[in-house]
Amino acid sequence: MKVKKGETIPQDPQFIVVGRVVAPWGIKGEVKVEAMTDFPDRFSPGEEVHIDGCPLSIERSRWHKGRVILKLATVDSLEAAESLRGRWLEIPQSKLRPLPQDQYYQFQLTGLEVWTTEGKLLGRIVDILPTGSNDVYVVRGEHGELLIPAIEDVVKSVELETGRVVVELIPGLLQSQA
Repeated sequence: MKVKKGETIPQDPQFIVVGRVVAPWGIKGEVKVEAMTDFPDRFSPGEEVHIDGCPLSIERSRWHKGRVILKLATVDSLEAAESLRGRWLEIPQSKLRPLPQDQYYQFQLTGLEVWTTEGKLLGRIVDILPTGSNDVYVVRGEHGELLIPAIEDVVKSVELETGRVVVELIPGLLQSQA
């Protein structure tokens, strides 16, 4: 997902972002949405999303070229749809689906401290980049910005309770990025 310069994803702990309105679609109040969830059925008719804390029911949905076209309740005109451009679609955190063991939502990892197995603090996860084969944690700390591959050989533990990720650095990782 591309976030415009100076734009940030909302960080309200009560809500989780699942999409962003890209543009109006047609003249009857539909919107084109960039999905930001691994659960596309969140956009099924009858489901509910929140925009600025206000719940809206999904009346219709269909997929078009990797984006979802939604008809939201009470959004009945091109003007109303246009007013939603750039807005975030969220769900209450209470609606999160459980993940398999050792899988985490991005919001759970962002902000965690990253420590080496030798006990050295590298910084905090500030972003997560999907690469197709594995994610890459963007860690900012005293070494500047480090890119840590989220692979089993590197990430040894994720400890949500203590707010830390423990990594075993592969040879050359710090030297190549410092």
